Amino acid sequence: MRHIAIIGSGPAGYYTAEAAQKNLGDNVCVDVFDELPVPYGLIRTGVAPDHQSIKGVARRYEKVALSENVRFVGNVSVGSDVTVAELQNLYDAVVLATGAPHDRELNIPGEELGNVFGSAAFVGWYNGHPKFADLDPDLGGRTAVIIGMGNVALDVARILAKTPGEFEGSDIVAHALTALDTSNIEKIVILGRRGPHQIMMTPKELGELGRLERAAPYVDPADLPPPEEDAILEPGLRKSVALLREFATIPEAERKARKVSIEFAFLAQPKALIGDGKVQEIEVERTRIVKGRAEGTGESFRIPASLVVSCIGYRSMPIPGVPYDERAGRFANDEGRILPGLYCVGWARRGPSGTIGTNRPDGQGIVQLIAEDIEKGLLGGGSKAGRAGFDELARKRGLNLVTFRDWKKIEEAEEAAARDGAPREKFVDIEKMIKARG
Repeated sequence: MRHIAIIGSGPAGYYTAEAAQKNLGDNVCVDVFDELPVPYGLIRTGVAPDHQSIKGVARRYEKVALSENVRFVGNVSVGSDVTVAELQNLYDAVVLATGAPHDRELNIPGEELGNVFGSAAFVGWYNGHPKFADLDPDLGGRTAVIIGMGNVALDVARILAKTPGEFEGSDIVAHALTALDTSNIEKIVILGRRGPHQIMMTPKELGELGRLERAAPYVDPADLPPPEEDAILEPGLRKSVALLREFATIPEAERKARKVSIEFAFLAQPKALIGDGKVQEIEVERTRIVKGRAEGTGESFRIPASLVVSCIGYRSMPIPGVPYDERAGRFANDEGRILPGLYCVGWARRGPSGTIGTNRPDGQGIVQLIAEDIEKGLLGGGSKAGRAGFDELARKRGLNLVTFRDWKKIEEAEEAAARDGAPREKFVDIEKMIKARG
């Protein structure tokens, strides 16, 4: 019997577990660990709460999790409760599927001011991540600035702009819904250092901005390249730019009739955040595109900002004893191999890129590497203690493990507590999660 430990129960983790089942058959036993008592990683706490169809992929992971040779081991912090080295001694292969849960820093003056948040924290706040439930952003000001030109920036803008009624069917947590209901924000600026042809926004997410009840998007026609230049773009980006062109044609009277304006500020590089204890303005430098890259022009200006959310990317969290690439913000690896018997997958391997589905072939590839290493005799003879050994270690340390069946009880309690029209009301406190399992 071969024993595999997967650290992280998000898409990368469960796609890897699924691939191990299919490729190694009955000769494998997989334990999927998570720091939280609940599974699914960014499916639960990263995907926008009003995108329930995307969260539906969790049903596939549940099928894997309930099989005989895969086990969810929640409420275990790798690095403090147990070390990677200890897991390597117990399992034939250890796969890091921890994702990239930390925000990249802006690295500009004023980043430490109040009401300035990274997207991991802000998204975690409205999605009910226990670590960020107490974030308490101040939505009493008039202007929110979102830095970044990707889908996460669109998610944040959309959540800030929606009416309470537009959240029907979503699983946004109650504390965020209450705060948004009393928000005074009238202008949302999406700020990016590059131009419309360099955005990372997909047509589906961008199109949602044009269907909001109380908000209207705005693009300055002067920021758009000549229409004939769109022909060189790949089809998805061309559709996104076409939507930006539509936003530029929305009549001014129609935009002013809406309570909230969502304005795109292209070719604008944030240089400093300014305020007295709390952010009040952003100093911005005008840029230009030179050979596809943004280059400063030296022209600067300021824009008001009572709330700033930085959506410029994520980094994996270093783990003691595991080689880490500081520049790339991920574990140092060679196509997924870190050290003998130690692998990484998903964002922990390649950085924050791709979609949820990208993790499926990634997981298959890592399992193929494990199978090759077994075949070459690089992972020993299959005599490690695996699950039984970990359970004994957990017993000695008094770890309070949460199984997948425990999670199902937590899920039932969340569904029972749901407000009308919502699929669930998430627990945002770990102790309450554990108590709910009975």
